[in-house]
Amino acid sequence: MSQQPTAKRPNILIVMADQLTPFALGCHGNKVVKSHHIDRLAGEGVVFDAAYSNSPLCTPGRYAFMTGRYVSRYGGYDNAAYLPSNLPTFAHYLRAMDYRTCLSGKMHFVGPDQLHGFEERLTTDIYPADYAWTPDWEMPDERIDSFYHNMSSVLEAGVAATTNQIDYDEEVGFNARRKIFDYARFPDQHPFMMVVSFIHPHDPYIALKEWWDLYDHDKVDMPWTPAYAVEDQDAHSRRITKGIDLPNTPVTDEHIRNARHAYLANVSYFDHWVGRVQKTLQDAQLDDNTIIMVTSDHGDMLGDRGLWYKMSLHEWSARVPLIVSGPGVSAGKRIANNVSLVDILPTTLDIAETGGAGPKPAMGQAVDGRSLLPLITGDASDDANRAISEYAAECASHPVIMIRDGQYKYIHCEVDPPLLYDLDADPMEHTNLATDPAYAEIAAKFDAEIRAGWDSEKIRQDVIATQKARRAVHQAMGKGGHTSWDYAPMRDHSQEYMRSHMDVTETDVRSRFPPYRAQE
Repeated sequence: MSQQPTAKRPNILIVMADQLTPFALGCHGNKVVKSHHIDRLAGEGVVFDAAYSNSPLCTPGRYAFMTGRYVSRYGGYDNAAYLPSNLPTFAHYLRAMDYRTCLSGKMHFVGPDQLHGFEERLTTDIYPADYAWTPDWEMPDERIDSFYHNMSSVLEAGVAATTNQIDYDEEVGFNARRKIFDYARFPDQHPFMMVVSFIHPHDPYIALKEWWDLYDHDKVDMPWTPAYAVEDQDAHSRRITKGIDLPNTPVTDEHIRNARHAYLANVSYFDHWVGRVQKTLQDAQLDDNTIIMVTSDHGDMLGDRGLWYKMSLHEWSARVPLIVSGPGVSAGKRIANNVSLVDILPTTLDIAETGGAGPKPAMGQAVDGRSLLPLITGDASDDANRAISEYAAECASHPVIMIRDGQYKYIHCEVDPPLLYDLDADPMEHTNLATDPAYAEIAAKFDAEIRAGWDSEKIRQDVIATQKARRAVHQAMGKGGHTSWDYAPMRDHSQEYMRSHMDVTETDVRSRFPPYRAQE
């Protein structure tokens, strides 16, 4: 049984990957990948079959996840976007509901506030917290080599003894496991909400040998949709192709297979950490009272349509896994409704409220998401079936907006021809229906909705203004004395392990879990 005295209030544990497409998971139909722990959680809980990132790029996708708001509402456009400290996150709200809130791993916060509601943060971030990665929409055809993707990750894919990403995720996982045991060893009256956020399977596509060797190289599947000729690509895909420097990079089938092999290996590595974290909950006797969610900030094109990485609103990049398991969650249930990361905030607050944490605090700002709790528990159906995603970062000059409504998906950009897909009939988006007379009414409705809901030119001018301001600040901060915004975890080593002011026996007893109980 849980050691917490407040067993009625559920703990919430969110395990987050980076750049994990659901199409690379067994529970979503991949026949090659080995994702046993995630697949088991899926069988024990609820799987959302049409979950989307609200922006297919790390920082804006994560900001939507944390705040429950679309990125165009407050300017969280790109990987150097500033998240205002007065914008409440689900960590703020749950903390107000007496949850202990903790982050181990990546969240890509930019700016001096590196907590945004988390009471504790156990690791630094893997990416910079300053404005270095600011795009320039006034020069949309210029590559910024210092942080734009190129094709080196594909060309150099393979095996290594360690990588920057491995170093980071080992630290993330170790600290998360130790913290879970601390929640069990030193219980108080508060439940916890913890986000454990790994960098894998994000490129570079380099894997440890033990994970690479799980796969027969010749059986690693190639992209489902072959590369399109440049003239046959949609306009945004052409920009991405240029942005990742693909036209100047000869890529062979073996390069592609190596990259996909390493990606699958790194999915298995992430899956291994999902299993270890879940096992830690069990060993800490906290699993009977903890809701687990597994998700990602966005997906990865992995060569589908000839594209790589993210930035695309096509399915491999825009979709994310969303799996929920734990007490009170329907077992073995799949949800077809379109949902997105902005739904996490209202869902977690409802989990806390219905679990006995008291009424939700007043919302500091309106949220765009909806609670998925009725779908998770099976208490009610949900007629809502829409998801929205926006892109306003590198490889663009105008905002790109996607609406998924029921079976249809519409992508709009002021300088591009529109895209319309029927994902029931055409799940891999081979046929653009936007100019098909039979779908003219559907396309017109989507177009009218976007023009009524988004002022694309106003958003574009705001993007350019924020880019100019951030570049000016970044240039100035490179001169003279520098105070870094990068998070430095604070630890009081004088209170760790064994110290001279501690009673040895008492310390040994308190650090042991489960506690020793003499035989009666």
